Amino acid sequence: MRLNKALEAKGSELFKLIPKPFLSLHLRFEPDMVAYSQCEYSGLSLASMSSIESARGDRKPWTGDAARAWRNRGKCPLTPKETAFILQSLKIPANTSIYLAAGDGLMETEGFASVYTNTHTKSSLLQTEDFLTMHGNTKAALDYYVSINSDAYVATYFGNMDKMVTAMRAVNEHHRTLVLSRRDYANFTSIGLKGVELADALWKSHREDFVMGRGTALPDCFCDSIL
Repeated sequence: MRLNKALEAKGSELFKLIPKPFLSLHLRFEPDMVAYSQCEYSGLSLASMSSIESARGDRKPWTGDAARAWRNRGKCPLTPKETAFILQSLKIPANTSIYLAAGDGLMETEGFASVYTNTHTKSSLLQTEDFLTMHGNTKAALDYYVSINSDAYVATYFGNMDKMVTAMRAVNEHHRTLVLSRRDYANFTSIGLKGVELADALWKSHREDFVMGRGTALPDCFCDSIL
């Protein structure tokens, strides 16, 4: 997919503003997405819970055994805090320059930014007036442009954009591309793993996915290389 000249120029402008080298992270934790997933979360802020409830409509969350089975199948979006923990497990340094490719309304960002402090967004890099006049599709197109050209790309949810980005990165031989495993995170935490034990298990599972050729994983793995 090619962007029109105006969008490509704006994408190039944004790309130049991001401190290099950098990792582009597609983080999905918006109210409508969480509501659609029908997953329950504990420990969220009252504002986030209210936003999710407003977006739920008829989609009631799973409960009991059904909720546990749904989560263990990897159906629940990772929170920003969970995402930060997995990146730490993969030995990605806290000072890594990270571009946050995310839609408007992203919740619980403090859980990520408190760990990865060198994080950049469209709204922080572009002029306020310029950013506020953009449509949602334009913002998504900019994220796409930055993500296919970034030094590394990490997705927390393998949706349409992630499939397009990983395909384009493969064509362009940008091999540092990874989709985090929601399934592994859910299964490990469901059996009580936490802290160092959980981090070690996540490191090994993502490494194993690469070795066995399952899913989309990183050549060299982030765990063994530095941007």
